Amino acid sequence: MKELWPWLVLAGLGAFHGLNPAMGWLFAVALGLHRMSRATVLLALAPIALGHALSIAIVAAAVLSAGVVIDTRAIRISSGLLLIGWAIYHYLYGHRHRVRIGMRAGAAGLVLWSFLMASAHGAGLMILPALMPLCLAASPIGEITARGSAPTTIAAVGVHTGIMLAVSGLIAVVIYEWVGLSILRSAWINVDLIWTAALATTGISLLALT
Repeated sequence: MKELWPWLVLAGLGAFHGLNPAMGWLFAVALGLHRMSRATVLLALAPIALGHALSIAIVAAAVLSAGVVIDTRAIRISSGLLLIGWAIYHYLYGHRHRVRIGMRAGAAGLVLWSFLMASAHGAGLMILPALMPLCLAASPIGEITARGSAPTTIAAVGVHTGIMLAVSGLIAVVIYEWVGLSILRSAWINVDLIWTAALATTGISLLALT
């Protein structure tokens, strides 16, 4: 379980990101409805997932690079403070910064939109607690090449993004084919508020465990 829990966290966060309409499935459904095409919904999901993966991959690469020269405890403290600060910022100002891409967006536009949305939501920051035990060792230099190798980092990003793509794809198809967007007005929960609380809780947990 000690080796398995980071992968379970990555998968769980991927599922949560897939559930969040702001992370992509809502845009995919909107494009499909605009163009009256289910194929458009499905085709939009791949570049959306790619943009999400690029956003978290940048964070993963930064953590791996920092671990070569900085003590793991310092990284944990910095990450905790950054998560708490991002949660406060997202709560106060997140609703003011919406990335606008038109209904004529192509694959490149969807990648850019998804990258910016994931970055603005702090998606990469949120997976730090799972990335650190996978990518960093107790010694900042001693085991970093063994445990923090590029294949492990790529696999972590792949697991997270793959689950996110599967969940967002399932929801997008269900919403497009049967449910309709009216559910967002009647039965959908405030995922953004839950996300903000999760950012803050994760940051506090990192500081408490330091």
